[in-house]
This record gives sequence, structure tokens and C-alpha cells, in this order.
Amino acid sequence: MQTTFPQLLLTHAAQRPSAPAMREKEYGIWQTISWQDMATMVAHMACGLHQAGLKRGEHMVVVGSNRPRLYATVLAAQSLGAIPIPLYQDAAAAECVFPMTNAEVRLCVVEDQEQVDKMLEVREAYASLERIYFDDPRGLRKYDEPGLGSVDELLAAGEVFAKQHPNFYKEQVEMGSKDDVAAMFFTSGTTGNPKGVVHTHGTLIDRAQAGAEFDHLTSNEDVLAYLPPAWIGQNIFSYAQWLVAGYVVNCPESSATVMIDLKEIGPTYYFAPPRVFEGMLTSVSIRMEDASSLKRNLYKYFMSLAMKVGPKRMDGESIGLFNSLMYALGNLLVYGPLRNNLGFSRVRVAYTAGEAIGPDLFSFYRSIGVNLKQLYGSTETAVFVCLQPDNQARADTVGVPCRGVEIKVADNGEILVKSPGLLKGYYKNPEATAEVLTADGWYHTSDAGFLDSHGHLKIIDRVKDVGRIKGGSNDGAMFAPKYVENKLKFFPHIKEVVAYGDQREKVCVMINIDFDAVGNWAERRNLPYAGYADLAQKPEVYELIRECVEQVNADLAEDTLLAGSQVSRFLVLHKELDADDGELTRTNKVRRGFIAEKYLPLVDALYGGLATQYIETVVKFEDGRTGSVSATLHISDAKTFVPVKAAA
Repeated sequence: MQTTFPQLLLTHAAQRPSAPAMREKEYGIWQTISWQDMATMVAHMACGLHQAGLKRGEHMVVVGSNRPRLYATVLAAQSLGAIPIPLYQDAAAAECVFPMTNAEVRLCVVEDQEQVDKMLEVREAYASLERIYFDDPRGLRKYDEPGLGSVDELLAAGEVFAKQHPNFYKEQVEMGSKDDVAAMFFTSGTTGNPKGVVHTHGTLIDRAQAGAEFDHLTSNEDVLAYLPPAWIGQNIFSYAQWLVAGYVVNCPESSATVMIDLKEIGPTYYFAPPRVFEGMLTSVSIRMEDASSLKRNLYKYFMSLAMKVGPKRMDGESIGLFNSLMYALGNLLVYGPLRNNLGFSRVRVAYTAGEAIGPDLFSFYRSIGVNLKQLYGSTETAVFVCLQPDNQARADTVGVPCRGVEIKVADNGEILVKSPGLLKGYYKNPEATAEVLTADGWYHTSDAGFLDSHGHLKIIDRVKDVGRIKGGSNDGAMFAPKYVENKLKFFPHIKEVVAYGDQREKVCVMINIDFDAVGNWAERRNLPYAGYADLAQKPEVYELIRECVEQVNADLAEDTLLAGSQVSRFLVLHKELDADDGELTRTNKVRRGFIAEKYLPLVDALYGGLATQYIETVVKFEDGRTGSVSATLHISDAKTFVPVKAAA
């Protein structure tokens, strides 16, 4: 029985050696790697790493985007009983120092010159980093650093060793068991140093199998691997399930070509966080604004029909003969071409996770025939806790518990989970482990929610973020910031939102406009602007955003539970929130507490009734330099509505 990832690899190579395992786009051409090719590469890489001194139980770091030779590196490390640690390729050097120090890393394999430069900078603060191997040699010809070498050299040395010791690799793989540590994933560290989440082969493979069984995944699926491998969501979909189901993983040429590559591959199984789906919808909205009046009216009519009957149709409900005929016409004229343009013409199952998705955004994709569903999980649970069945996808739930999962709700509303996919623990942090894992095996998710009458899990927000309005006409009303933020982010002109209101008498928000969408909107109105900060403060832009805010308020007024969360005041920030500035995590979640401290004068101005507020902000550029941006921001009031229940 195959109980480790390298054992799964060897099984695929033995059973279907010539079948495609991965594809990589290079110089515009897709190159295919068979399962046998991959197994041979992994064997040579493992022998090379063994000669480089990698030992069983030792940690090693892998940094880069999705590349077959980096996937092979992870498999090679696991074959030797070592523990790979993927780190975010866009993380600054300073962010890598703690994980590498914490895990006592001596050896790393990185993608290219950018990552080599980063590791050399890390070595200035962490001298124990002995060896740095790179996959892409471009720009590195004249580097002369101790311990620096290429993956080509590793593979060549490994090939020689494998010929001299033909049984070495298979013997190493056979020594592995499901209880061995397979990988360590570091959390984003929003409240301190990141924590190393330790997972075994058993936990990761079990959850990958549970997800594959749920959606009937086979070796015929095509997946596009374009998200950071350091994120466990990407790791599960393009690594763990790849080896469990044996489907094909496709690696884009670069981040700039992802949308082109998506259309070329036409994946059947697709995964993305809400931000990616938001970006796609924004690009569609921009294109439709530039289209002819005939096309705009056609799009508007058929999208109105789709939003009304499309989700019901996806759930297998009857929509009537007339609607069926009109939907078929809409599919011919609008929905089909739109799916094709997005790269979703072959998608059988699409998932979103990482954070809650706006209900309108969710409905948009299902209305045009994309089987978009939500799942619930985390790094600590190896992703799969709850999944939505095909005919039971709802915007306000995250599905039903999948195989092996138990859920209960604590007295404070926190979701507790018991699952075969739970972390082994946090590395070198027994105190943090004890905080999230009970003695009888329950994991504290820190999420607030409940199971509805149909057995579906509903997540309201993070337990620590769910608050109450204090004072005023909404005294005691529930405040769920993420819910408000997601409703606003559905609008194509709004990219990011940070909402405040807990223990205050009203809700106020800070907004990032989507520069491309609003810039396009401004250009069509001959509205000149000199850059992001200038565009963000235009009175016309404030009026545009006010309409979005007030539309959300009108929607919230119809929700008796969250009517008190209507937005009273807002401002548009002078800069985009950025992970490099500490305002977002590397998975693009807002760090609400950090932002509140950094922009305290703005928060005070929102609640103090001021009409303007000057702010100066330190920013970090891509080359590591720092600078500052300053602006006087306008603050606007928004109309709120009497809750429907109260009005009745």
C-alpha cells in the first residue's frame, strides 16, 4: 500500500509510465513530462541531495513558483525522509530568516536569480545556510558564492550515484511511512512570528483522497498550478491530489501569462481564492464598458436572466420551458463565449477558499454555468473540512463535513473540528499547539459559525472579529466586518476594504479602489488623473464609491441579523494595501488590527466626524528601498436605511 507521496509517484510510474504527469510552458511551447520521466528525475534529485548531505528528518527550504523540477525537489526530499518547507516566492529576505532559523535549515533549492539574491541576503543574518541550489541559471553565470550550485549539477551528480548504487533510491522510499513528517507550512504570522504547521504523509494523503472521492476526481483532470506553492491550498490541489488522483498539473510560463495559459489548457478542475475570481469579473466588466451599445445591452439582458435562473439550473431545479430556451440562447450568445474567454469552457469543478466570497460574486459564476463551489479548511486541517455537493452550492454556506470530519460549536460560537487531517503540531511551539488542539483531539478553528438545518456549515467571521455595535440606534447589533467587506468587494471598482465598528456606535470603512477598473471608468469620462493617489481622491470617484456603499447598505437593511452593520462613513485610501508594507498577509488577507494602528489618524477622523485628514505613510519599494506617500484624504458620509423588520 502506498502511504507516502514518493510511493504514490512510483506506483503511477509503474502502472502508466508514458502518461503525462506535468506540463510546463517554456518559450511559448508546452513541454510534457511523463510519470516515468518524473520518477527518474526525482530519483536522480534524491541521490544528488543525499550526496549534498541532506539527512533523514532534516528540514530543507524550497522557494519558487510552480516548476516541475521544484516539485521533483519536494518529492526527492520526502524520498530521503527529509522535510521540505515551501516559502513564499514574493516574501522579503527578512521574512525568510525566522522560518529558516526556527527549522535549522542548512540547504535550500530556489527557482532563479531573484531567489538566490534573497537567500544570500538571508545568509547575512542566518550564517547556517550552507548550500543554495538554483533551477534557472539565467543571470547567475558570474556569481561566485560559497555553497552556490545549480539543480543541473545536483541531477548530474545524482545520476552518477544512482548508477553506482541502483537500489539506494527505492530502499529509501520503502523506509517511509504514513506517520513520517511530509512537509511543514508556515502560517502568515499576523499576530507575531509565523508558526510551522507540521503535517505527516498520512494527514495530507487522507485529506487529498477525501476531496478526490467527494468530487469523483480521476486521472483525466487537467489542473493549472499558478498559486504560490507555499500556500497549503495550492499544495493540496496541485501536489497532494495530483499524486493521489494521478491527473495532469500544468505550470504556466510566468505570472504574466497565467490568463493566456488558462485559456490554452482549459482546466477541468480549478481552484482560486476569491480575489482571483474578483479580478476576472473586473476584467469582464471593463471590457463590457468598452463594448458597443448593442453588445452591452445584450450582455445586460442575458446576465439579468442568468442571475435569476442560472444558479437554480446549476442545482438541478426546473426553470420552466421559456427560461430554458432563453438560457440556451444566452449560452450561445453570451455565457459560452464568456466561459471560453475566462478559460472555463472545460471546468467540471471549481473551488474557492481562503476567505469568504461575496454572495453576488459567487452567484455570477454559477449563473453562467461554472460549477463554482466553496470549501472550508485551513493549513492546520490540511484544507478539506467541508465541501459543497454539486447540487447544494450556496453563497452563505461552506458545505457539509467531508469523510472523517466531525464538527461541533462551542458556547462562544467557535467551530471545533475533529479530522484525520489535523496537524501533528506547531514546530517547537507546544504552547501554541495546546491552545488549538484539545486533549481529546478537537481543533479550535477560531472561526465563528453554526450548522444549519440542512447540515451545512455557515461561517460568520473570525471569533475575535465578530463584534457588537455599542451605542446609537443600533446598540447591541452584531457586526461582522468580513461580511461587509466582501459585499463591497463585489463591485468591480472596489479592490479591498477594511471595516471597523466593534464597540463603536457606527460602522466605518477604508477602501482601495481597483486602479484598472476606475482608471478605465475615468478615461471614458475624460477625467484626467496623475496616478493612483490623485485618482482616488477625485470627487467623481467618491460619488462612484458612495453609490456602491449605499447599495450595500440597502442590501444589509434587509438582513435582520446584520442590518446594524450598514456603513455610515467611508474614505478612499491614497495607496494600495500591500503585503510588503505589512498591511496584507502573503495570501492577501487584510491585517485589520495592524492597519488600524498604522492608520490611526484616519480611523479617528472617520469616527470624529472630520471631512478631511492629512496622512503620511512609509512604503517599501520592490528593490527594498523605503519612501513615503502623503495626501489629504476626503471623508464622506453614506446614506443608511431603516431595517426592513423595523420598517414593517
